[in-house]
Amino acid sequence: MISKTRSSAAEALADIPDGATIMIGGFGLAGQPVQLIDALLEQGSTGLTIVSNNAGNGETGLAALLGAGRVKKIICSFPRQTDSQIFDALYRAGRIELELVPQGNLAERIRAAGAGIGAFFTPTGFGTALAEGKETRTIAGRDYVLEHPITADYALISAYRGDRLGNLTYRRTSRNFGPIMASAATVTVAQVDRIVPLGDLDPEAVVTPGIFVDSVVETGDRFEREEWADVR
Repeated sequence: MISKTRSSAAEALADIPDGATIMIGGFGLAGQPVQLIDALLEQGSTGLTIVSNNAGNGETGLAALLGAGRVKKIICSFPRQTDSQIFDALYRAGRIELELVPQGNLAERIRAAGAGIGAFFTPTGFGTALAEGKETRTIAGRDYVLEHPITADYALISAYRGDRLGNLTYRRTSRNFGPIMASAATVTVAQVDRIVPLGDLDPEAVVTPGIFVDSVVETGDRFEREEWADVR
């Protein structure tokens, strides 16, 4: 019987080596796989390249991973916000490398990797420092920059429900980068609030098919109270 469920986040992440490139889902704290990040922190791999929408909030989750000195490079759209003090300090001290990518380009570069697209032209970033060293072209009178896909060794994502085959559903804005990251990585690990019996997920509601998922970890139902409030 095929089962991609794992007993713990530690078990699911045990094989991540030093120097791995890891995509981490989430838009700020929405949909961030906090339990998986905590397990990665405990696991010990270092010299990591992280692909994420932002560079951590406060001192927990992704920010804690950065603060522990485990990340050599981050590829993201929003490295600075009011509570990005850990990234700020590391960057100013020259202890972390940043590749800044406009958010639409970040999403499309990740999606392109999963879709098997070799490269694409976009007008975003043309004429700025972000286009330096990249091929440009004028198409139908508009200027474009050539961008390449972003792939990763691992993707750590958060979903709402999953089954033993790795089929996933999401809740509202927590969906964000999860589906495209799952398709762009060699290995995808998903934390879910609850693992349900096979057949309980409506096929029409499955956003990420199990073919893109390698491990599923149940981390508890965060939204049970919110769902009751919705019913009322």
